[in-house]
Amino acid sequence: MALRVAVSGKGGVGKTTVAAILSRLLGKDGKRVLAVDIDPSPSLASALGVPRDVRERTTPVSKMLDLIEERTGVKPGSSYGAYFKLNPKVDDLADKFGVEAKDGVTLLVLGTIETGASGCFCPENALIRRLVGHLILKRDEVLVMDMEAGVEHLGRGTAEGVDVLIIVVEPGTRSIETARNIKKLANDIGLSRIVAVLNKSRGETDEDFARRHLEEMGIELVSSVPFNDSVISADLDDVSPMDSEECTLIVDSLLPVKERLLGFDTNA
Repeated sequence: MALRVAVSGKGGVGKTTVAAILSRLLGKDGKRVLAVDIDPSPSLASALGVPRDVRERTTPVSKMLDLIEERTGVKPGSSYGAYFKLNPKVDDLADKFGVEAKDGVTLLVLGTIETGASGCFCPENALIRRLVGHLILKRDEVLVMDMEAGVEHLGRGTAEGVDVLIIVVEPGTRSIETARNIKKLANDIGLSRIVAVLNKSRGETDEDFARRHLEEMGIELVSSVPFNDSVISADLDDVSPMDSEECTLIVDSLLPVKERLLGFDTNA
């Protein structure tokens, strides 16, 4: 099965939780899943249920300075001008640095570049962008990417390989405006299949609010996840929502999204 999913949204809306649950639901269905964390503050590992000791030993690829120098020919932070490899070797990195999670999911923590703008001309960014492109265009598996609040790591060439962009929103104007901006950026690079998940919904009023604004943007609302303190409790206990009985309602609310994703299988 080949399926490539990008999950984005405003910070704090719960996109990492959504990405983690969807990854493990797909894994439970017997799919081979690679979950990729491309967030400035990587936390997908804990949401997936990766043990703390394993998380503490896991370094984001964007922080592997020796690796970046080896693959690009330039030490990060040095005075390199334009003289480094823009197409470094990356096809072995997922297998080399992937971390085993539950339900047949493999986690790859990329992190992101904290210095400069999204167009930072640096060896770190060259490696990460090249790796994201490889994962999208060359790997034959289910790929679930927990993005930062945008689509900065997707270029025109790689965006064509993404089957669906899920924008996670919560009830509120700021979240909806972020969704509008993400959709514009996505359309600009040719990513047209975009759906939304409403998180932290308190009922029909919140759902009607989100659906109305999303429909104005041409975005389908696929699922509404109810507001529930159980996710916070699970996080405080360092437990994945998938491993908490109290989060069953949250997990079940995302089953329609999983089914919709299975319908996007490019090998079907």
